[in-house]
Amino acid sequence: MVTLFSPEVLSWIPLVMLLLSLLAALLIFPLPEERVRLRSTINLSAAGLKVLLVMLLFPVVLDADLRPEFSMPFLPGSDLVLRVDPLALFFATLSAVLWLLTTVYAIGYLGEGQNRSRFFGFFSLCVTATVGISFSGNLITFLVFYEMLTLVTYPLVAHWGDRASLKAARVYLRYTLSGGLALLIGVVWLTIYAGPVDFAPGGAVGVTEVATHSPGIAIVIFALLVGGLGVKAALVPLHGWLPNAMVAPAPVSALLHAVAVVKAGVFGIVRVIDDVYGIGVASELGVLTPLLVVACVTIIYGSYQALRQIDLKKRLAFSTVSQVSYVAVGISLATVAGVTGGVAHLVHQGIMKITLFFCAGLYAETLGAKRVDQLTGLGHRMPGTSLAFTIGAFGMIGLPPTAGFISKWQLGVGALEADHSWVVAVLVASSLLNSMYFLPIVYRLWFRKPDRDGDSADDSASSATGGATQVRVREPKALLVPALLTAAATVAFGVVASVPFAPLQIAGQIAEGVFN
Repeated sequence: MVTLFSPEVLSWIPLVMLLLSLLAALLIFPLPEERVRLRSTINLSAAGLKVLLVMLLFPVVLDADLRPEFSMPFLPGSDLVLRVDPLALFFATLSAVLWLLTTVYAIGYLGEGQNRSRFFGFFSLCVTATVGISFSGNLITFLVFYEMLTLVTYPLVAHWGDRASLKAARVYLRYTLSGGLALLIGVVWLTIYAGPVDFAPGGAVGVTEVATHSPGIAIVIFALLVGGLGVKAALVPLHGWLPNAMVAPAPVSALLHAVAVVKAGVFGIVRVIDDVYGIGVASELGVLTPLLVVACVTIIYGSYQALRQIDLKKRLAFSTVSQVSYVAVGISLATVAGVTGGVAHLVHQGIMKITLFFCAGLYAETLGAKRVDQLTGLGHRMPGTSLAFTIGAFGMIGLPPTAGFISKWQLGVGALEADHSWVVAVLVASSLLNSMYFLPIVYRLWFRKPDRDGDSADDSASSATGGATQVRVREPKALLVPALLTAAATVAFGVVASVPFAPLQIAGQIAEGVFN
């Protein structure tokens, strides 16, 4: 593969991936609503090409150890840099593959709805921002695309245009703009002291010097950077926007939780620790232990709040608050196993959570079931959806052989290596809480029948003997197939975790690079 493409040609790939989504957005915005086929073709073509390009980079970056890079002048003394390293490729692959599946899902979900060109236009801009975040080669470039993501996601959260949607979108904007301001202050302050900060394994040279000569300032800047990123990463107490944003369409919920916004925040935290400060410098400054504590508190708090929710999407939202913090825990442990588990969970959590949100959208669109108590008996009426939901739930709990088990096992090993055995107790407690809010849903789906008063949705066709009917309903293929594919990946990434190019193996390669 390397012999077919020169480094000069390869350096254009990250820019092409960025422009694909941007061009798609520019083409989609002016389209009339009735141009369904053309809009879908543009969406799927751009998403499919992005997957092909990211696959092209795998042997180049992981085997040949090349780092395709595109740069152009931006600010005085600082360039706009797009660089493909293993961590960038890891996140970009997650984004590209899940965005293709989410595009298929969104086309089927919105159907004949209103404002589809606006929706898919901003949808494509979100892809653009996420690709930019993935491939950012320095802190300035990251900041530009990170703030772009905030702005272009707002119309998606507010898509329905009703009072609840607009209120949730305003809350989202207040939180994320405040976090962006903190991030901006941190970036400017660090740049003043250290000069332009390029991402580099082991940390940027200038930042190391700042940490050596002015550790107090380095700690404050770290708090600003991670605090600003922690808003999108939904660290407690910065998580308040996320449950409110669940009024958005199901594809947007999937996008927020599994692909873009939340993942962008935690990906940024990984970048700051690994490639700005360096994990060794961060450990010496003593900033990792407080982050570890905050992440563990978030894990337990999110699980506890999920247990209290009757609305399915809100339960899943608080589950995200909990699960994404596993990544922060892994990085904060500062061990190879811990970092491996945390980075692997970027992908593992993404495929598991998008599966669950796909299923939540299917239940709501097919039968109007939006609450946990409306899911009774739906395993028999919607078996494909319920199978996918069950697999996603088992993955979140951490049952073998799912991807969730692999992540939690690695994190537990990392905690023991770091002499933080109490973190193992947090992981076990989290799994127990996960069981408490997921297993009753699984039981309700498969082993309970609706009562005579109808504790399931769409109970108009109830039979005379036993309440609601168990007649199977049609599950829309455009919505069901993406859910089944991500559910299959949830199992596959657990079963083939030791195979080259599996998420765990790539995460291990990234972790080893951090400590070398």
